[in-house]
Amino acid sequence: MKNRVYSTVGKPTPNIDGIYRATGSAKYATDIVLPKMLWGKILRSPHAHARILNIDTSKARKVKGVKAIITGVDTPKRKYGGLPMFPETVDEYGLALKKVRYIGDEIAAVAAIDEDTAQEAINLIKVEYEILPAVFDPVEAMMDQAPQIHNVSKNIAFEGEMEFGNVEKGFQESDYVREDEFATSMLSHCALEPHASAASVSPSGKITVWSSTQSPYFVQKDLSQLLDVSIDRIRVIKTYVGGAFGGKLEALAPEFCCSLLAMKTQKPVKIAYSREEEFISTRHRHPTIIRLKAGVKNDGTIVAKDCQAIMDGGAYNSFGPGIFGRIGGQISLVYRVPNMRFKGYLVYTNKPVCGAMRGVTNFQARFADDSQMDMIARDLGLDPIDIRLKNARQPGETTPHGWKVTSCGLTECIKKIWQKRNSIRKPDENTYKKVGIGVSCWGYYSGSKVGHGLSGVFLKMNENGTAQLLTGAADIGQGLTTVLCQIAAEELGVSLDKVQMSPVDTDSAPIDLGSWLSRATYFMGNAVIEAAKDAKQQVFEVASKILEADTADLISKDNVIYDSTNPEKSVPIEDAIRNSIFKRGRAILGKGYFDADLGVSNLKTGVGNAAPAYAFGAVLAEVEANVRTGQVAVRQITSATDCGFPINPLTASGQIEGAIVMGIGGALFEELKVKDGRVLNPSFMDYKVPRATDAPKQETYFIETLDPGGPFGAKGISEGAAIPVAPAIANAICDALGKRFTSLPITPEQIVKALRGT
Repeated sequence: MKNRVYSTVGKPTPNIDGIYRATGSAKYATDIVLPKMLWGKILRSPHAHARILNIDTSKARKVKGVKAIITGVDTPKRKYGGLPMFPETVDEYGLALKKVRYIGDEIAAVAAIDEDTAQEAINLIKVEYEILPAVFDPVEAMMDQAPQIHNVSKNIAFEGEMEFGNVEKGFQESDYVREDEFATSMLSHCALEPHASAASVSPSGKITVWSSTQSPYFVQKDLSQLLDVSIDRIRVIKTYVGGAFGGKLEALAPEFCCSLLAMKTQKPVKIAYSREEEFISTRHRHPTIIRLKAGVKNDGTIVAKDCQAIMDGGAYNSFGPGIFGRIGGQISLVYRVPNMRFKGYLVYTNKPVCGAMRGVTNFQARFADDSQMDMIARDLGLDPIDIRLKNARQPGETTPHGWKVTSCGLTECIKKIWQKRNSIRKPDENTYKKVGIGVSCWGYYSGSKVGHGLSGVFLKMNENGTAQLLTGAADIGQGLTTVLCQIAAEELGVSLDKVQMSPVDTDSAPIDLGSWLSRATYFMGNAVIEAAKDAKQQVFEVASKILEADTADLISKDNVIYDSTNPEKSVPIEDAIRNSIFKRGRAILGKGYFDADLGVSNLKTGVGNAAPAYAFGAVLAEVEANVRTGQVAVRQITSATDCGFPINPLTASGQIEGAIVMGIGGALFEELKVKDGRVLNPSFMDYKVPRATDAPKQETYFIETLDPGGPFGAKGISEGAAIPVAPAIANAICDALGKRFTSLPITPEQIVKALRGT
């Protein structure tokens, strides 16, 4: 397979839809304008924890231009979120009923003729509250005397425990044991496009929703649950997406409120969040405390690890129960750990809600694990690369959790990045700017399952030889449309300009779970191959009659079908399709689907294979730290990535480069500051993200391992490269300054205090 020459896959290819984004002709959810459309606004709680005693909407209803007002009593009063297989985790209403649990909780929504009128009405709604005690620290929330946010003991929303091997014996047999505590902060997704949605209701009662979403299927399911409407009565159309990173995975208040308001008014309604609402009332990355204990031999061989984690989930669960246990799995995925124990708690607090964010809990786990790996190496006088090579996961291995590693190029990735260390120039020792280098590794899933992982595709061949892909696949800017068209073109044997993909519409597209956990290329790519094979076989059956050849001897390339036994005999693909349509009365319609055969993965214990394949990689960070100001500049990041086979190296490199810059933000800048439940920095003026001037020089390398189950050997790529950046930078700062930082972000203030010993 490595020697095979491809026509389209593996070739650097500009995004097919790039011209639409660049010219402004791409339509985002905020661009949707429908006849007689109303604008919606949402009233939010000013209190972190309170009982709702009364809501008076009488003055608001008198405002000229107000068409409808809804509160919790106007909803079907059904919950969503959490994990349906664990009903106790399903905890959130579309609009609050009886009680609010964080500052920003949705209480009411208004539909009016314009935004100003809707906002005027919102300001006139009077709510009577009974203020309740609140708790904002997850450790305090688990204490017996803490206020109860939901009807669960000690505010523990979800917990998991796992142990493999004999951990205590492993520590006894270790030559060196150390224990450390690490902490990460709450981060916001910061997609340039805020959440937005529009909804309309047909005369028959069918609801159509336009959403900036990364999973139209999840939005459809959530709305069916919240509105108590049959799923076939809800149609979701995915618009262009201006960034998502996990934050647009589920239905939120815009989709729910505009749908219910449209049902009430029988007119289209649109809701678009402000930037402040993005920071206050969407989902965020879980702040996490990790206590990690590791035992090793003198040569660095890992013997045992014990990990305890407390994740602050905020006021509601969202996807928290489905992702928190992956901390334990991540600890034993990248490096071999024969004896492993994990105990974790997802805890309610009266803070903004946390959910899925790029890399989910792997970001937190890798910061702890790879920081400690460097600490152990320093203590034992080992090279930080050698200790990683000694323990690096290998192909064909199975982790203690049962995660089956089908392909793995981690060792090659580590060796590749370490070649850069000799080329790094350090400044004179007398300067106040110190240079350091640090390394870190990562492993990540190529998709997973939530009940199922099904991806389906229809492929229609047109009479002019073109192909139309009909999928539920969500391109959220990662270049998925281009990748899937490349895969289809390669399998069909046609040029890339002959393949197009239709916009996602749940009324016509086969089911797909969307873009999350780096699943899209692996799952949907395999489904596209099956659909293309199906369609190609139908075309070959026609061509065999024309060429008087056996279908098994036919090949297609460059838009032409050839007889491999006699290459001079050929027919253009479009001629064969026209023959099928006009002479045989048969349309060429291919179908394909894919779902990984993983068995059952226990979300409480982590046991069971989590993904059909795992991608791996390593990064080397070079930083320059100013001992006077504490400022850190990342000079260069070198990354080596095992994504199996890059279908489109151009967009794959772009994904890695963007992920690295995002990782720099989490390492050095970003923190959603919350005091007494109130977000203090709900704008880009105060919430700092990396700017263009903060982006370092990057060198990106691909290590091809050709996963046996992936499309053309490909694995996931979009999230993994963001995971190891923070520990690599932390390790580099320690290398430069001799100071270890165990909490993120590592700010100039932290560095100056550490250097001054205060």
